[in-house]
Amino acid sequence: MKSDVEVRESAIQGRGLYALREFEIGEVVLKWDLSHTVPTHEIESMPLEERRYTHPLDKNQILIVQAPERFVNHSCDNNTEVRDLCDVAIKPIMVGDEITSDYGLDGAVVSFECSCGSANCRGKIGA
Repeated sequence: MKSDVEVRESAIQGRGLYALREFEIGEVVLKWDLSHTVPTHEIESMPLEERRYTHPLDKNQILIVQAPERFVNHSCDNNTEVRDLCDVAIKPIMVGDEITSDYGLDGAVVSFECSCGSANCRGKIGA
């Protein structure tokens, strides 16, 4: 599955994740690596840059998202959504498409100015 994607430069944010094959609606694009978790209270001691790559698992545990999953950029016109800690295609994804998710809907606890460039961009994501 991880050989179906590659990390490269993104117009959205730094580096992004791109499809090396087509994905159909409902298909799992990425299954998250759950081996890097920390207790929720430890997030405060993490470097700010690393906090950006966290996702709550429950009220006691935070997942530190690993590569290549950490390179799925936010888009207000996303082509995947998080289901059971997987990124699942909600639109057809063609070879070369950037794989994106809507951080405002997937449970992430980050806040930032959006730079996705989509026609329906909300501008600010999170609280």
